[in-house]
Amino acid sequence: MLRVARPILSVSLVFLAAALAAARPGPEKTFVGEIGDSQCSFNVHSRTQSHKEMMDMSSDLKTPADCARFCVKERGGRYVLQVKDKVYKLDNQDLAEQSAGLAVKVVGVLDPKTDTIAVRSIEPVSPRPNSH
Repeated sequence: MLRVARPILSVSLVFLAAALAAARPGPEKTFVGEIGDSQCSFNVHSRTQSHKEMMDMSSDLKTPADCARFCVKERGGRYVLQVKDKVYKLDNQDLAEQSAGLAVKVVGVLDPKTDTIAVRSIEPVSPRPNSH
């Protein structure tokens, strides 16, 4: 009976180790993009992954920040990070709201299965000075 228990124990330990490795978060990465909202970024009411259509429809929405905050508060959206044509969900909505509409650097761990970033920090990216 002890001979049967050892292989079962060994196989169980292998599965446990694999499960723990899969549950471990990936490496921390830096992403640079704009904090937007899921409504505009996922083309829910936009054809261009931008705030343009919403800002054209309402004189109250003058900036991308106005649009992102409106779409989150009034349209059921969530803050996201848009990097060119790629959109990442953000787990820390309070931190993202502070940088709505801005170009930012987000540091965190990406879950590639859900495209969600576990955010450690969000910092505005300074515009580059003109090189004249």
